[in-house]
Amino acid sequence: MYQTILYELAQGVTKITLNRPDKFNAFTQQMNKEIVTALKQADKDPDVRCIVITGAGKSFNAGQDLGEVEGVEIDYGGFLRNRYNPMIVQVRETEKPVIAAVNGVAAGAGMSLALACDIRLVSEKASFTDVFIQIGLVPDSGGCYFLPRIVGIGKALELAMTGDKVSAEEAYRIGLANRVFSAQDFEQEVMAYAGKLAKLPTKGIGLIKRTMYKGLESGLQETLEYEAYAQDIAGSTEDHKEGVRAFFEKRPPVFQGR
Repeated sequence: MYQTILYELAQGVTKITLNRPDKFNAFTQQMNKEIVTALKQADKDPDVRCIVITGAGKSFNAGQDLGEVEGVEIDYGGFLRNRYNPMIVQVRETEKPVIAAVNGVAAGAGMSLALACDIRLVSEKASFTDVFIQIGLVPDSGGCYFLPRIVGIGKALELAMTGDKVSAEEAYRIGLANRVFSAQDFEQEVMAYAGKLAKLPTKGIGLIKRTMYKGLESGLQETLEYEAYAQDIAGSTEDHKEGVRAFFEKRPPVFQGR
């Protein structure tokens, strides 16, 4: 079904692997579309309770494949609106936890894709580079939205203006990465982490994601009201009932994602 990505589902975790290792998994038009399709597929599948996005080989994603657009007159605004913006919006609108498993270089729009994910798990050999300035462009694909919200405006401006490479250790220090794992154990650690999320109340996580992101753009009163709305929904789920039963029965809850 897919030509530029791999789609695998096991034990509640879907792994979407960007699969152009000979091109550092750089984006093409087809890959942009396939990522959107895969995210929609995973979001609709009740057996999927966590999503991992990673890269094949030694890179996460090196951004746009410039070979695809070499010699072409580009409408940059239209290019982003048609190809990249739908992909980034789909990451955010997917009401399941989305993990970026950054196994190597994440550059340009590849870095932006990682930033759009809910959690970033990083190999010790990974790095982030906001390379847009090196060709006189502006961070796109949500880069100007996510980066200052994650690391603060001062650090975000520095990284965007200089294009400096950020190591895995530095990414963790500034809050760009949630965890750093050894390269040797990276895949195992990522899947173990994703497996834990997959066993939690999936609908509750979706509501947390929706409410927190909405809270970034809202005032206190609006956020309080939306919390009340979300809690009404969460309180009617089977997982909430199971959590309460497990509490009184003094046993670990077994959530089903419903």
